[in-house]
Amino acid sequence: MSQQEKNEWRRQLRRARSQMSTKQRTEATRTINRRLKPYVKKGQRIGVYWPIGKELQLDEFVRTARQRGARLYLPYIEPHSKRLWFTPYLDNGSQQAERKRGGGKLFIPQFAGAKIRAHNLDLLLVPIVGIDRQGYRLGQAGGFYDVSLAATKHRLRPNTLGVGFACQLVDTLPREAHDIPLDGFVSEAAHLQF
Repeated sequence: MSQQEKNEWRRQLRRARSQMSTKQRTEATRTINRRLKPYVKKGQRIGVYWPIGKELQLDEFVRTARQRGARLYLPYIEPHSKRLWFTPYLDNGSQQAERKRGGGKLFIPQFAGAKIRAHNLDLLLVPIVGIDRQGYRLGQAGGFYDVSLAATKHRLRPNTLGVGFACQLVDTLPREAHDIPLDGFVSEAAHLQF
C-alpha cells in the first residue's frame, strides 16, 4: 500500500464531505452530537478535538458533557514529538491558545494547562477523514493519534470513537501493520461497534 493510495482516499473522502449541503451538515451534526450524549458520565475524562476544516463540530456534545460534570481535554502536540498530550478544555470560555501548530488554513490551536496522556482518558473522540467497517481510520496524515494509541497498548486504553459523517464510512481502507482500529464509529446514519 502506497502513500499515494492513501492520499487518493483522502481526496475522495474530503470531497464527499465537502459536497454535503449546509442543511445536510447541520442536521447530521445535530444527530451525531445527540448520539454521543449517552457516552457522557459524571467525572469522566473525555478527549475531544478542535475541529479543523470541515471536520464534525462537537459544540452540543461539549455543552452536554460540561453540564453532566465530565472533564474535557484537547489534544496538545508537543514540538518534535508525534505522541499527543491532552490539556484541559476550560469551562469558562477564557481559553487562550498558547501557540498554533500547522500551516495554511489548518491551524490547530494548542492550549496550555496540566497535560495528561491518552491512557488517562476514559473516552477519546477521534476525528476522521475516513473509517472502514473494521474500525481502521484514515486521518489527516500526521500520525499523532496512531502513535498516541499505540503507546496505550500495554496500559488501560480509553474507549475510542471515530466521529464523522456517514459519507466518510467505506468498506475497507488501506492499512499498515502499526494501525490500531478504533472501538466504534458514530455518524448520523449509524452507530457501529468494532
